[in-house]
Amino acid sequence: MSLVVSDTTPLNYLILIGHVNIVPHLFGKLIVPPAVIREMSHEKAPAKVAAFVRELPDWLEVRAPSFDLHLDVGPGEDEAISLAVELRDAALLVDDRKARMAATEHGVVTFGTLALLDLADESGLLDFGQAVAALRATSFHVERALLDAIIAKIEARKRL
Repeated sequence: MSLVVSDTTPLNYLILIGHVNIVPHLFGKLIVPPAVIREMSHEKAPAKVAAFVRELPDWLEVRAPSFDLHLDVGPGEDEAISLAVELRDAALLVDDRKARMAATEHGVVTFGTLALLDLADESGLLDFGQAVAALRATSFHVERALLDAIIAKIEARKRL
């Protein structure tokens, strides 16, 4: 992946579980649209997330899409998908199923928070089990079958 665009939710969870620092190690830079920053700055945003937005790291670039696809998803998701489509070779970090489907319909490769944590585990940046335990202490929801499949994949990788 040469470019990665993120929606709000995965970035929020990485901040909340203390692993947002994996992003520059995995991608160098992460691109987010202005709507994501607005959502992360909302008065109901967790304190850690609001603090992150007040001092954005150098590896995070805020970039507005030049067009809006006007998809039937949230504002952050809509701008993130529009931006990923515009950038052509960008992947999209997004958890919402409806947004993933919309992005895929527009030719965008998507991956979610769990896939990112798996990649970070594979790269030696964190322990997947510990990261998932931290995620479970938040409002993060995941289908048990999906989580079990990822855990089985990681266990098989670690046995090699």
